[in-house]
Amino acid sequence: MAAQSLKKYRRITVKIGSALLVDRTTGLKRDWLASLAGDIAMLAEGGAEILVVSSGAIALGRTILGLGKRALKLEESQAAAAVGQIALAGAWSDALGKGGLKSGQILLTLGDTEERRRYLNARATISTLLKMKAVPVINENDTVATSEIRYGDNDRLAARVATMMGADLLVLLSDIDGLYTAPPARDPQARFIPVVDRITSEIEAMAGAAASELSRGGMRTKLDAGKIATAAGTAMVITSGTRLSPLMAIERGERATFFRPSANPVKGYKTWIAGQLEPAGRLTVDAGAIGALLSGKSLLPAGVKLVSGNFSRGDTVAILSPEGREIARGLVAYDAADAVRIAGLKTVEIETVLGYEARSAMIHRDDLVVSHSGDQVRAADQVQAGDQVTSGG
Repeated sequence: MAAQSLKKYRRITVKIGSALLVDRTTGLKRDWLASLAGDIAMLAEGGAEILVVSSGAIALGRTILGLGKRALKLEESQAAAAVGQIALAGAWSDALGKGGLKSGQILLTLGDTEERRRYLNARATISTLLKMKAVPVINENDTVATSEIRYGDNDRLAARVATMMGADLLVLLSDIDGLYTAPPARDPQARFIPVVDRITSEIEAMAGAAASELSRGGMRTKLDAGKIATAAGTAMVITSGTRLSPLMAIERGERATFFRPSANPVKGYKTWIAGQLEPAGRLTVDAGAIGALLSGKSLLPAGVKLVSGNFSRGDTVAILSPEGREIARGLVAYDAADAVRIAGLKTVEIETVLGYEARSAMIHRDDLVVSHSGDQVRAADQVQAGDQVTSGG
């Protein structure tokens, strides 16, 4: 990782896991936080803009409230978050302030990045903080989020923030120093992987489960974050945050896994589409449609074999191969009920079935993004598609 100096990046998003910031018994790890704040100050002095995605509100709140390690009810978690968040924000302000940096707190819910208008508003607020030379300290708003409206982990939140803000690099500080061929705690023969060129199904198969009760994430969520980030042209690093000054440890070349950004990144409006965390529905398509999508065409109803989900026109849906692999995402032009009715039909048949003149494409190419998984089906499925490739607007 020494060749990938942090000093070459213009804008860096750093994600910190709960277990790094909070001790189960004593609470906030102030010495560790001070060392990280010192790293951030050094990078900022070199001209980099730093965004922090900080877990720890619930973990800190439950320590302050003396709730122990027991499972919490939803309202107890939300109360712990309310207590922990105010303490966490103050700690970040104090730590960064000692390095001469200002900070601002941003609390996000899922809708703030998934709904286009709120996404643009959040981006504008964070951009303004950066222009004012303040470090945005971002967390999920656990005081109001429920299981139905939450990110579920701050790895994917950090990736969403990084791509929303056009960061060059996403650093995930964790309790593991990188990606291994298998979870090293369970397999002593697991091999460390220093560089990942592309997140393939084989890479995803190496992921394990969450490592501690303080964390909702694990290596799988980190790879999910990597897919979001690298698709948008953001490089990613996974490394251990358990040591003091963890960012300078990367700079010194200590162990870390580097994920290369895509050579053909998604940009602008399509970054928002590609990064949607939970699609509203799914469309399973045939080999001919796969060939069309991979060659830059729109998705026509004729290529759709199965429609699932309760979505509305304009929602983001996932496009799946017959084997169930996600190959693309896009904004669908039909409500679910109408999509079911016209799936498999030729364009000239749509008006007869629906009773009105409708769009020829189920998803127009301008509203569609082929995913990394699409790269994986290119060799297998496009060969099958052959001359079956359909044309589209």
